[in-house]
Amino acid sequence: MNPLSSLMPELEAGLVALGLPAQPLAARLLDYLALLDRWNRTYNLTAIRDPREMLSKHLLDSLSMWPHVRDGKLADLGTGPGLPGIPLALARPGLQVTLVESNGKKTRFLREVVRQLGLANVRVLESRAEAVDEPGAYDQITARAMDTLAGILAVGGHLLAPGGRLLAMKGQRPDAEIAALPPGWRVETVQPLAVPGLEGDRHLVTVTRGPAEAA
Repeated sequence: MNPLSSLMPELEAGLVALGLPAQPLAARLLDYLALLDRWNRTYNLTAIRDPREMLSKHLLDSLSMWPHVRDGKLADLGTGPGLPGIPLALARPGLQVTLVESNGKKTRFLREVVRQLGLANVRVLESRAEAVDEPGAYDQITARAMDTLAGILAVGGHLLAPGGRLLAMKGQRPDAEIAALPPGWRVETVQPLAVPGLEGDRHLVTVTRGPAEAA
């Protein structure tokens, strides 16, 4: 019995609201959440301590971007305890996810999650993003709370294949960050995201290579 099974109805309702199948995805996500809760008590992987709060602020928040993610290879930069990479890998089995994290205790946790959940479509790299020597290897990179758009591209832009995209999760629409994009990059879309159980603005900014378009 999963110790967090009382959260199942809330998780299932959130998944349905996001347009995802409740089962078997909810059970798999709850197994991940139980591991995160257990390890967090010892290793302080996330500042959020309450599993119900983790459900909305971590799991459902991460999955709010799923309709905009394409199958292929995705690098999740500064993933921390695996967010959004692990929820996305569970929701999209056709996605090959590389979790990039430089903190050793967090990568130990990530490897344990991969082992216990049998995630054949997830690999863990203990590295800083700028040190990953896989130029052009990824269709998509993402970062949930890592840096400004320009900062993410500075450390991870080299990982994108031609036509590849940065999918950056932000709170309020980051117009100042968009204006500060380095030459050679442009915003493709800015999508508002609705996260079940969360108030406040959330946006997904998609950035790709190319000249800035005139406003």
